[in-house]
Formats: sequence, C-alpha cells, structure tokens
Amino acid sequence: MRAAVEISMYPLGEAYVEHILAFIERLNRRGEFLVQTNALSTQIWGDLSRIMAVLAEEFARAAVDSPQLVFVMKVLPGIAAPAPAT
Repeated sequence: MRAAVEISMYPLGEAYVEHILAFIERLNRRGEFLVQTNALSTQIWGDLSRIMAVLAEEFARAAVDSPQLVFVMKVLPGIAAPAPAT
C-alpha cells in the first residue's frame, strides 16, 4: 500500500541539528522513497511496509547516536506521491 509519513525528530541534547540532518540524509541515501523536507518535518512517500521497516531501523540507529529522542509521526495510508513539479 502506498502511503505518506510525516515525521519530526527532536533530539534532546547537544548538537541536535547534526542528528536531525544525519537522520534525513540516511533516508535520502536509501533512494527508494520520495523524501521532502521543510522547516518543521520530513515527508516520506512510498510503500507503507517498507517505510515502517526503514524507520524502525533508523529509529534504532538514531537512538544510539542520541539516546534522548522524541519522534512525532503522522501516517497517511493510501496516499500516492505528489506529481513532480513542472
């Protein structure tokens, strides 16, 4: 099932910006999702089961790098990725 997931990451410690940017970069490097980032959140578009599996891996990795984290997530099942800008 196609889906969109909106996620915000809040590391509770020093160098929080670096942890957020590293998390987003790891999502982008995977290449299997459309990832769009704005000032408040990151939207991930793709197969819901793959998104959730990847996020589980990335949550665990992020927790090692920054043990005090808050993630806020919205899941919109059945949503296709937006059309590319023309």
